[in-house]
Amino acid sequence: MKRLVALVAAVVLLTPVVTSAGPVAKYNKQALEQAQDAGKPIIVFVTASWCPNCRAQQPIVDTLTKDPAFSEAVLFVVDFDSDKQALRDLNVTMQSTLIAFKGKTERKRSTAVTDPEQIRTLFQSAL
Repeated sequence: MKRLVALVAAVVLLTPVVTSAGPVAKYNKQALEQAQDAGKPIIVFVTASWCPNCRAQQPIVDTLTKDPAFSEAVLFVVDFDSDKQALRDLNVTMQSTLIAFKGKTERKRSTAVTDPEQIRTLFQSAL
């Protein structure tokens, strides 16, 4: 009995609390295509560690991914410096680019936008 209690306690303590509304993943073409085929709302965030606009966008994107209004959305993060194939796949030429898809349909795209309301509008366009 003590083992069972210890096991249950360990599972509860080690299971992460999901605070983001939807999954967040490093960009993967196959995963993107699966989400598109499923008709999911998708946000792609192209970022770079050295980019000031990306740093300004990051907390806004983090807040929106935790918003229950976007619980069905999937966020894919693309590293501008290391994932050149993703940039070609998505026709992206600049860091700090956000792309909203509803399934396979691109709904909205922005680059270097740091206004929270404009980014929220982009997220909403994927729903």
